[in-house]
Parts: sequence; structure tokens; C-alpha cells
Amino acid sequence: MASYDPRSTALVLIDLQQGIVAGDKGPHGADAVVAAGKTLAERFRAAGAPVVLVHVGFTPDTMPSQQVDRPSLPAGGTPPEFSVLVEGLRQDGDIVVLKHHWGAFTGTDLDLQLRRRGIETVVIAGIATNFGVESTARAAWELSYDVAIVEDACTSRSAELHDFAIRHILPQIARVVTVADVRLD
Repeated sequence: MASYDPRSTALVLIDLQQGIVAGDKGPHGADAVVAAGKTLAERFRAAGAPVVLVHVGFTPDTMPSQQVDRPSLPAGGTPPEFSVLVEGLRQDGDIVVLKHHWGAFTGTDLDLQLRRRGIETVVIAGIATNFGVESTARAAWELSYDVAIVEDACTSRSAELHDFAIRHILPQIARVVTVADVRLD
């Protein structure tokens, strides 16, 4: 069981939004990840700890370079409904961050928001494990935050992509825990 101090710990939920939860996911279904994210958010709010909801959207002016071997973003950007957080996730007092990259720190004020609140530990969950979650975890670790990844509150495009990040990358920069493990006191 992992115990966290609610005065210095924040929950960061990545891309639980309409345009990301759609489609096949693995190893956990999007509905299960959203439900797990809501459970964690309720637990953090009840303890008085910050909940950060991160969503992503792209316009032609905010899109990262697409001079890559496998471009994955639509040339004209994403439609407005793509970035809408899933229903019932956002509550009054939550911190909402709109990003334009995989990671939640690049080009946003997330680090400032966390440091002003005295946050030292971030508990991260969301979609996709090996894209937004991993990128956010890497940046958090590089910024000297303690990082925890909630495995059963994350998923990716396939079980293989999720498992590679969970088994080989994330344990080197974070603690990998489950929803049941996360306790605030």
C-alpha cells in the first residue's frame, strides 16, 4: 500500500477526453480507466489534495512538427469536441491544463501550478500509457518530482504498448502502483 501526504501530492489525470477514450484500448478498456480515474479523483478531493485534469488539442498553429516517419495528427488540427473531458470528471476546484504535446509539462503552466501548491509527488494515470502518461512522468521526474503511475488506471492502443512502458520504462522513474494501493493520509 502506498501512502501519500495530501498536502504535497497531486493527482494528474491524462487525456480522459472524448477524442482519446474512443476506440480500442488495451490491456484495460477506456471505460474502466475513466472509472478508475474518477475513483482516484474522488479520493484526492476528499483528502483535500489537488486534482489536475489534462487534456490535449491541436490547431495548425499549436501542433508539434509533423516532419516524422509516421505522422499521427490531422493536418487541420483536432475538432473542438476532441478535447472535451469525459462527462462527470471535472469538479469545482480542479486544475485544468490544455496541452499541445504528448506530455503535460511542455508548453503549459503545470509545473508552476504544482510548485505554488507545495506539491512534491505526482500520481499519474490516464491514456495512453506510453504516450501522454509516460511523457508526463518523464518530465515530472526530470523536474525532481516523486512520481507514481497507477497501472490499472492507465491503458494504451494495445496491451503490448502499455506493458512495455509499465515493465521497462516507468519503473526506472516512478513507482508503479494500483488504484487499491493509493492511500492519502
